Amino acid sequence: MQKVENFKLDHTKVKAPYVRKCCVLNGAKGDKVSKFDLRFLQPNSETFGTAAMHGLEHLLATYLRETLDNIIDLSPMGCRTGFYLILWGDVDASTIKVGLEKALKMILDANEIPAATAVECGNYKDLSLFGAKEYAKDVLEKGFSLNIYGE
Repeated sequence: MQKVENFKLDHTKVKAPYVRKCCVLNGAKGDKVSKFDLRFLQPNSETFGTAAMHGLEHLLATYLRETLDNIIDLSPMGCRTGFYLILWGDVDASTIKVGLEKALKMILDANEIPAATAVECGNYKDLSLFGAKEYAKDVLEKGFSLNIYGE
């Protein structure tokens, strides 16, 4: 059995927050897909509250599409320390960092969470705009590194 790429990462050595380019996948017809680890919190010592993380997911899914091109998906990590971002093309991590920071600044000015109704969301009662803004503010103050070991 082949190990999932993220499971090869030594989570005891990384220093969050960071943006990490996990891989570029090459499709059979020459297309490329980039996957990024947007790590907000330190693995094994911090975790998002679910309502705040869910709110961040909705907000980032919306605002990242305004700051970056070719997004396929933004997904929360099961460990609740960050998100995975998948885009068409071979995209540089510094481009993602700039777009992420712009999106987080937009979150600080948000008055509502997009798609926060029973029709649009499968758990619409578990969303926190306040919590999402607090995490956005905190991670912007710390700053995202492009070096996962914080050097």
